[in-house]
Amino acid sequence: MIASLCGFFNKNQLLKKQASSANIVKALFVFSLVSLIVMSLSRIGLSIWQADRVNDAQGWGYILGQGLRVDIASICWIYGIAALGTVVFAGEHIVGRVWLVILRVWLTLGLWILVFLEASTPSFIAEYGFRPNRLYVEYLIYPKEVLSMLWAGRKAELILSSLITIGTLSGGWWLSGRLTQKMTYPTWHWRPVLAILVIVVTLLGARSSLGHRPLNPSLVAFSNDPLVNSLVLNSSFSLMFAISQMNNEEDASKAYGKLSADKIIDIVRRESGRPMEVFTSTEIPTLSFNQASYSGKPKNLVIILQESLGARFVGSLGGLPLTPNIDELAQQGWFFENLYATGTRSVRGIEAITTGFTPTPARAVVKLGKSQTGFFTIADLLKQHGYETQFIYGGESHFDNMRSFFLGNGFTNIVDQGDYKNPAFIASWGVSDEDLLLRADEEFSRMHKQGQPFFSLVFSSSNHDPFEFPDNRIELYEQPQYTMHNAVKYADYAVGEFFKKAKQSQYWQDTIFLLVADHDSRVSGSDLVPVSRFRIPGLILGEGIDAKRDSRVTSQIDMAPTLLSLMGISDRYPMLGRDLTQVPSDWKGRAMMQYDKNFGLLEGNQVTILQPELPAESFTYDFASEHLIPKTLDEKQAETALGWALWGSLAYNKMLFKGGEGSPVTGKDVKKVSR
Repeated sequence: MIASLCGFFNKNQLLKKQASSANIVKALFVFSLVSLIVMSLSRIGLSIWQADRVNDAQGWGYILGQGLRVDIASICWIYGIAALGTVVFAGEHIVGRVWLVILRVWLTLGLWILVFLEASTPSFIAEYGFRPNRLYVEYLIYPKEVLSMLWAGRKAELILSSLITIGTLSGGWWLSGRLTQKMTYPTWHWRPVLAILVIVVTLLGARSSLGHRPLNPSLVAFSNDPLVNSLVLNSSFSLMFAISQMNNEEDASKAYGKLSADKIIDIVRRESGRPMEVFTSTEIPTLSFNQASYSGKPKNLVIILQESLGARFVGSLGGLPLTPNIDELAQQGWFFENLYATGTRSVRGIEAITTGFTPTPARAVVKLGKSQTGFFTIADLLKQHGYETQFIYGGESHFDNMRSFFLGNGFTNIVDQGDYKNPAFIASWGVSDEDLLLRADEEFSRMHKQGQPFFSLVFSSSNHDPFEFPDNRIELYEQPQYTMHNAVKYADYAVGEFFKKAKQSQYWQDTIFLLVADHDSRVSGSDLVPVSRFRIPGLILGEGIDAKRDSRVTSQIDMAPTLLSLMGISDRYPMLGRDLTQVPSDWKGRAMMQYDKNFGLLEGNQVTILQPELPAESFTYDFASEHLIPKTLDEKQAETALGWALWGSLAYNKMLFKGGEGSPVTGKDVKKVSR
């Protein structure tokens, strides 16, 4: 774009001053060229780093060729408005002088954003498996937690980022100053022509397509490996596209396609395993009465949600020998061998475990506006049964909007970092798991002594980067101390110490416990959905719970209905997960997984994956090799997957996920989920 304008100016001799003077687009041209070089070198470096995966995808030529296309589009977006402003406002007058200052700031900040995002990309890829996306923005909302985490565990990266910021800003400001000296300007009667030219070139370059849709990640996707596809992009484009999609993220049909609301409801009702006649509400389509399998005195419920505890860290699931206490406990209760998380973030695990809600490409309902009150949770249900409902956390409960969501949806008591007296250890994310579980034991004893039935969600945090925990608690698995593997081992130690206390307590015989992970740590892989990295431990313990290993494929959304059944709570609720106490032992199982924008449905060993604006694909999952094997599209499973994926958006947008009678679904509401 900038080069074309330079040529246009020179050929038509539009400048007032001598040709040897700098013309008004020289600065834009130089900054665009520098930006292009930065993004290209970053892409080449990242591709060399991930050479094995790029080679497997046979993607070198495609990544570099289409990457250049994406970079040009990004430059048009970043500098196009600056070019238009320069053509219109630049000149030897007060407006022109003010504009030159604005232009210098624009060029400097634009270059800094590009450089900073590319410099931070390797760390983001190592953590999440692809280029920066909306998670990058979401973490910026919590600067205290993020900065303390970075300072504790990534000092070198934080210092390097600061140096890059200082160097880029100072270098950009100096360069822009040199390039905007002795500016020459076109005559006023040519400026409208030039403005139109800038607009046309900018729009064509930014869209990078003459088709109905402008350039977007799906147009340049070519591989089944999400990381390789993200290498085609640059991090600025990836992040800006993700932010632009956040305004429309509630509607999954914009990503995956359309089904009528009647069809969506039909599918999810059928797939819930319940008889169709139990769905009697016309106002809350998935509301059904569910009879508990346990008929004695209702029990208390404790859910211990373990941060980032993937199956690969659990010895009894074939992982590393880091969890001796959980492995021992697994022999004493109902242990799930093929339990899968619904996502890769803590709020997604909270969503699935406490509400039974299905995952969507949107943010978890914990963070969305319409679900802050009146949204079904098991806390609200149990509160109506006379339970005290409680959230216990070692950090600050406002993180990820947890406090607001919980207080608005049935939780009556929150214990967080400010409520601990003289904790033994405080880390970047709050008090240690020992402090957390010791306080939990005290709370349970208090409520039991008062004769108060209770439900408590206890959320750990020690197994989180920068992986800080007290000294002299465990025999380290590796050196240095503060590593992921050592943090897992410490988290397991804290769990073991808690259950030693719990088994000797008064509340033990009256309480059901679920020990479950929110998600695996650093989920990534070469498949469209890395299924093995969604596998997590799940263990139900308590008086009267038979010891058994369950090999069926199960999902986090199955936990809440199963727990209510084991507690003896019979009631109506809108959750669609299975009560695993009443499912035949030969049921092949089902799990659903949201991996960024990809949605996967696993039934037995058959998988269908939905991608934004691309056809569904089917696979066979090899549990031994932990890889997906492509197969002919299973159209029936693809429709089922689409129904599950669209249900969450429909239920959220129409506010259909409630525990009691709500607003009726009108005929207009149920006709179609528009694309």
